[in-house]
Amino acid sequence: MRIAIYGAGSLGTILGAYISKAGVAIELINRNKAHVEALQTKGAQVTGTVQFVQPVVAYTPEEMSGQYDILFLMTKQQHNAEVVAMLKDYLAPDGVLVTFQNGLPEMQIAEILGEERVLGCTVAWGATLQSPGICELTSEPDALSFSLGAISEQRSKHFDKVKEILELMGTVDVEENFLGTRWSKLLINASFSGMSAVLGCTFGEAASPRESRRIVQALIKECIDVCQKGGIRIEPVQGKDIVKLLNYTNPLKKALSYLIIPIAIRKHAKLKASMLQDLEKGKLTEVEAINGAVSAYGRKVNFPTPMNDCVVRIIHDIEQGKLTPSFDNLKYFKA
Repeated sequence: MRIAIYGAGSLGTILGAYISKAGVAIELINRNKAHVEALQTKGAQVTGTVQFVQPVVAYTPEEMSGQYDILFLMTKQQHNAEVVAMLKDYLAPDGVLVTFQNGLPEMQIAEILGEERVLGCTVAWGATLQSPGICELTSEPDALSFSLGAISEQRSKHFDKVKEILELMGTVDVEENFLGTRWSKLLINASFSGMSAVLGCTFGEAASPRESRRIVQALIKECIDVCQKGGIRIEPVQGKDIVKLLNYTNPLKKALSYLIIPIAIRKHAKLKASMLQDLEKGKLTEVEAINGAVSAYGRKVNFPTPMNDCVVRIIHDIEQGKLTPSFDNLKYFKA
């Protein structure tokens, strides 16, 4: 069986290192030539909450050949139409593509490959690319988990193999309500990643001060409300019922929700949003697939999402050089 990670940046490099360390052959593919060269010559260097160096097989997309049984897709969503169309030729006739992307990407990918050839996976841990070949794991080791699901009623024959591979790194929850699982991750990304990018800080730093925590809380509430309006049941994350813990309908529940937020994110407090990492490198972000997805669904179900709308505007202004990631950006929110 031939397996590859396409878009092996920070998350993909660490995942590939764990899988390779377990003795399973996997290929890491990335457009960043300096990163690939470092992986080839020095191995994947994992730092942070765990530390090890692992030799890996790595190369650029131009060096791809043959077909794969399992492709893990870990690129940004902006160019999904072109990327997935290209990868289709490298996928075996009965092969499966597993998207680890943020937002709600499965349906677009299924339009190209067919539902039965698409699996979705969310990760409950984070990482940062420190320099070519060196990736920092920013979540605690006991928080390394995945949620895996299919959008087709008929699962790929490789479903169990995908689960087995991911279990080489952490626990894997198989989700029957995968849309609800997607929204669990989207809620976390829209609130904590969104504010990490807006403020230029880690998840923990966004959740600590009173004013920024208030905005994080409002972003969480918007995600819960639009899902309730659309009839979507948000699934628990790592056994914790987000809605039960963080939703509120009265002042007492709102106060409890506010107090819980830093506790809920403590295992990922050092995580820095990939959107912020993109902004620091002068790249465009995938905010439209994260906070923008919440806003789009809000419009669909006729529910206002002013906080997520504001995050989208601020991040686009940062992309255009009109603003910089800073706590000064809190003044643009009204709550």
